[in-house]
Amino acid sequence: MAMAPTVDPFAVEDPSELEDWHVPVSFMKSRHSERIRAEPPPEEAWRMKDRMKTWSVALCLCLNIGVDPPDVVKTNPCARKECWIDPVSTSPQKALEQVGNNLQKQYERWQPRARYKQLLDPTTEDVRKLCIALRKSAKNERVLFHYNGHGVPKPTPNGEIWVFNKNYTQYIPLSVYDLQAWMGSPSIYIYDCSHAGLILDSFKAFARQRDSDFFGIQESPTSQMSCVGLLDNCVQMAACGAKELLPMNPHLPADLFTACLTTPIKTALLW
Repeated sequence: MAMAPTVDPFAVEDPSELEDWHVPVSFMKSRHSERIRAEPPPEEAWRMKDRMKTWSVALCLCLNIGVDPPDVVKTNPCARKECWIDPVSTSPQKALEQVGNNLQKQYERWQPRARYKQLLDPTTEDVRKLCIALRKSAKNERVLFHYNGHGVPKPTPNGEIWVFNKNYTQYIPLSVYDLQAWMGSPSIYIYDCSHAGLILDSFKAFARQRDSDFFGIQESPTSQMSCVGLLDNCVQMAACGAKELLPMNPHLPADLFTACLTTPIKTALLW
């Protein structure tokens, strides 16, 4: 019985002459037919699993209205508004109180139930007493420390910010190392001043030093427990870098960073 000759479909020069059943089939491998599944999204490690409330807020304003700090040469004209208030329009003490009240109102729009305390041109002892009291009342909840240093010298490379003496005749350094101990953790720090990045660098260096000291001693004092893990339990926001000055454009508020945080819509509409 004679067999029909087999036809090699690839031997035909013109593909249009091939019969339909001889045309090679494409995309028939298993990789073409299996279901495509995307990789699961990575977990966002920066998000906290448990919600934490901010119940206590310390508003530390070192403005010294009417006296410019010695290490900052301001332009003329320059930015003057603090919390949308021109401090030159009234007496220094009254302007300071108005700025403090306005800043508290701006925060209250976001967290009306928090406990707010104002430190207006404070001394080191004022800051210490308030931070310790807020941490004691907050217990394991978060405490916010807002620092406005527009009326004092810039932070130092040694990790110091500036406050005043009782008679307001001298600038007194306040160590970030001490501030960490008073505030404990968890905490939020907001630094609205020139060279604010220096405070971040000092804070991280002091926090690592505390951790190494704590874990290097088998029996550590209980008072140091709240200062362990500061880098993981504290949020810090700075207005500028370690070698940067705040903007002095007279069309902008002097506390532009604070304005962006507390009144973002108003700031965005104006600029």
